[in-house]
Amino acid sequence: MTIPTSHVRPPAGRSLAILSLAALAFALMQTAVVPALTDMASALHTSTQNTAWTLTGYLVSAAVLTPVLGRLGDMFGKRRFLVISLLLFAAGAVLAAIATDLGLVVAGRVLQGAGAGVLPLSFGIVRDEFEAGRRPGAIGLISAIVGIGGGIGLLVGGLLVDHASYRWIFVAGAAMALIAAVSAQLLLPESPVRARGRVDLAGAALLAVGVTAPLIAISQGRTWGWGSGRTLGLFAVGLVFLAVLVLVERRTAEPLVDISLFVRPSVLMTNLVTLLVGFGMFGAFVLIPQLAETPTASGYGFGVDATRAGLLMLPGCLIILVTGSVTGSLAKRFHAKLPLVLGGLASVAGLAMLAAQHGSQAAVLGWTTVLFAGIGFAYAAIPNLIVDAVPAAKTGEATGLNALVRSVGSSLGTQVVAGILAGSATVAHPLPTAQSYTTGFVVGAVGALVAALAAVFVPRVTSHDTVAAAHVTEDVKA
Repeated sequence: MTIPTSHVRPPAGRSLAILSLAALAFALMQTAVVPALTDMASALHTSTQNTAWTLTGYLVSAAVLTPVLGRLGDMFGKRRFLVISLLLFAAGAVLAAIATDLGLVVAGRVLQGAGAGVLPLSFGIVRDEFEAGRRPGAIGLISAIVGIGGGIGLLVGGLLVDHASYRWIFVAGAAMALIAAVSAQLLLPESPVRARGRVDLAGAALLAVGVTAPLIAISQGRTWGWGSGRTLGLFAVGLVFLAVLVLVERRTAEPLVDISLFVRPSVLMTNLVTLLVGFGMFGAFVLIPQLAETPTASGYGFGVDATRAGLLMLPGCLIILVTGSVTGSLAKRFHAKLPLVLGGLASVAGLAMLAAQHGSQAAVLGWTTVLFAGIGFAYAAIPNLIVDAVPAAKTGEATGLNALVRSVGSSLGTQVVAGILAGSATVAHPLPTAQSYTTGFVVGAVGALVAALAAVFVPRVTSHDTVAAAHVTEDVKA
């Protein structure tokens, strides 16, 4: 599928700025509410355990809606569904900001999950609208911004909680999303590349249940108990629905999830790396702030507030922008597989050294920067590998599924690390032990090591754009 010769591409810099703002709005909301859970519980007269559903609702909604919106964008227009995603995100943020009941806040967060569609839709727009030489760098930058947003979200959330109110977190998110939506509608053209087909409602329903059930189990397993009937039951329900999804989609002419695409070695191995990188990154997002905010009387904590804890990760978040931008050049000159392997190795080094040396703020700041440099390389390389491995008409679908896998990895990393910390606390000693932080970093390092090894085995494929261009050249010669 090719872009018509009459199609005029907009200025790449302007388009990239709009897409970057959209990605940043979504990324900030992944973590900005974490420092606000206690403040939110007090304001809404509930418990911190209950307010954790604001994280679970957002995560589950994002995981389910990402591949759906990516597929709809492929079919009916990527710009159109980018604007729809941003407007739904903004509406959810406004609802969460004004709500005086926890149920409405969670409903707003579920609505905000539609913002996850920004990622596959943005990658698809870049593929359709940017010249081939600029695509790797643009995709790398957007991916880097997603990584940056996760860390900066903790800082922004801490600042607003310390000096204003948690409600301003949602107000800021709504404002960013509205600006991006209006800019996209006015300044981005509609993509000319479309995938013919119909909306696979059966596939969407099966995917929603198959993903939602285990994600809720992962998010609540520490509270309910990993061996409880509710937790195991939800895992079982999810596995059954996902198995049925595979069977149904293989027999569907126009599936929501193209199973043959998903199991391609290049796509499958890249998704495995994505799962493990998300695991390590969000595990660090739990460990580092909690370590920093633990009172010094514990013998290992730094006793700082939420703002200072966020500042410890700020240099690392900024380095993601650098390594993410460099990845585009490396991908063009060599292949996106090289920065993926480098990213895995740097992540292993950062997490391993954090396990060995986290006794001072300087050490945590330095090794966190190494870790996030690796994550920047990996996050920027991953969507480039996915985009190169699939046809243009499948970009939204494939990158949407990749974003879903990243959400699952993030949830696993968060809950496993939180479980390690909680498991070391007792009634007599309610704070996690120093050893539990070491164990948490080691677990993350092992995950990153497996990711680096898996990255080595990602098959090197010829970009579908390169193949299409070669066919066009041959036709012209003929």
